[in-house]
Amino acid sequence: MQSGVTYSKVERLAPAEKAFLGVSLLIWTAYTVWLGKDTSWDFRNYHWYIPYALLNDRLSLDIAVAHQGSYYNPLSDVPFYLLARYTTSWFAIAVLGFIQALNIVPMYLMARSCLKIAERELAAAALSFFGMTGGMMLTLYGTHYYDNALSIFTLTALAIIVLRRQEMAEGKLLSVAKWCGLAGLLTGFAAGLKLPMAPYTMGFAAALIAVGGSRKHLVTRLAAGGLGGVAGFAAGAGYWMWRMQEVTGNPLFPYFNDYFKSPLALASPYRDMRFLQGGFWNVITYPIRFSIDYRIADDIPYGDIRIGIAYVIVIAGLLVWFTGNRSKEPLFDPVATRILFAFVAGTYYFWLKLFAIHRYILQLEMLAPILIAMGVGLIPVGRKTRLVTIGCLLFFALLFTRTEHLEGAPLGDPYIKVELPKIADPAHTMVVMTGDAPLGFLAPSLPPEIPILRIDGWMMQPEDGSYLTGEMRRRVVAHNGPLFLIADAYDMGRASAAIVDYGLAIDWQKCRIFVTNLTGTYQWCPLLRRNW
Repeated sequence: MQSGVTYSKVERLAPAEKAFLGVSLLIWTAYTVWLGKDTSWDFRNYHWYIPYALLNDRLSLDIAVAHQGSYYNPLSDVPFYLLARYTTSWFAIAVLGFIQALNIVPMYLMARSCLKIAERELAAAALSFFGMTGGMMLTLYGTHYYDNALSIFTLTALAIIVLRRQEMAEGKLLSVAKWCGLAGLLTGFAAGLKLPMAPYTMGFAAALIAVGGSRKHLVTRLAAGGLGGVAGFAAGAGYWMWRMQEVTGNPLFPYFNDYFKSPLALASPYRDMRFLQGGFWNVITYPIRFSIDYRIADDIPYGDIRIGIAYVIVIAGLLVWFTGNRSKEPLFDPVATRILFAFVAGTYYFWLKLFAIHRYILQLEMLAPILIAMGVGLIPVGRKTRLVTIGCLLFFALLFTRTEHLEGAPLGDPYIKVELPKIADPAHTMVVMTGDAPLGFLAPSLPPEIPILRIDGWMMQPEDGSYLTGEMRRRVVAHNGPLFLIADAYDMGRASAAIVDYGLAIDWQKCRIFVTNLTGTYQWCPLLRRNW
């Protein structure tokens, strides 16, 4: 297209559309507040601890308090931690819920831009709202996994491509570079904050390719999107990866330590590879199988078949598309359909290779209603038949949607209250933790001068031979002040065994039970040195 041609701006929202989005945001924000405080395993393990550790420079003081999670990038946890510490619990949760609710905005804008029917606003509202009701999405509202918070960045990036697809294929190269750079920045930033978001960067690249246009437009899109992605990743992960490299010798510590070989830990990948699929048929049928039984793709209980339906329908739609028999009256714009299919395919392929954990493709669950409608829209049958089929499939998916809300606690301040016994000499006290239970959330309630060592857990055990275990042994031996144990009250057998391996004994007579305002019962026990 010639340089003198201009492109129409993205359509403004009508008052009714703004009202729909506003009411939707209020509904999901209120729903999140109603659920109360997140007491999930991950929150109690590291989401409360790592922002505290970052803001109080505890990386050299504590060791593995939150297992592997102790060394995760803490930047995405800092905003909520500050809100919860310095405002009220209901306000902090309301902000979290509002952010999670924002996903409906890019989904609505994409659906509205793609649809080629007279009632597109109503259809877009239905598809986007339905995208907020998946089994995993409902389960994650109000939680701190952040898969449904960081999705704002990647879905917005995808929406930029979809809404400006014509300009990106034919427009001025400077404008193409500007928008692709912005979209890449958002996508890379999300991946930097949380590495399991990395597959979306591959989906983003596939979407840029699917836009079409001349070679110079394609090169511009990929170059600008790539540079933006690198900049975004550096903004999200650069500081923490540099810190991990400096302290441990592995920028992703402890993950991929079989490759980076940090001396602090074992030469192990430290990854959860339980859900990775082997064998052709297992790979091909995986979306159908985990739609039937969530346990093969995640530990979090949920029920949802929409990804399985979308998988089958999209493949069927693509077969129709490639044979040239697709409907002559498409329900969706063909270029937009191609972009979304490419995004999903690229994301899914790399997710399958790296993780295969359902929670990490939450955005595909959110986009599934649009994908189902797009797939059916390609089938060469009557318009009414296709619309009825879409409605039936979405209703069928809704019937099989199940959410089992994770543990929750009532609202109240302070956000976390730990009823610990009084510590007489915190300046000379050391605390050790044992067991697999999530205990990291207890750490910020201890006096800040007390070092905390996780001598036994998922990441390290007393006899594992790692450098960090050796360092903890040296520190325990050299410590001259009071020593205390914190352990789950129902895991004292394991605690006793771990303490023995460190030449210590539990002073059972002086153990005290303590509780928190979240959940759980814990033991606080003085430790004695054994006479060998």
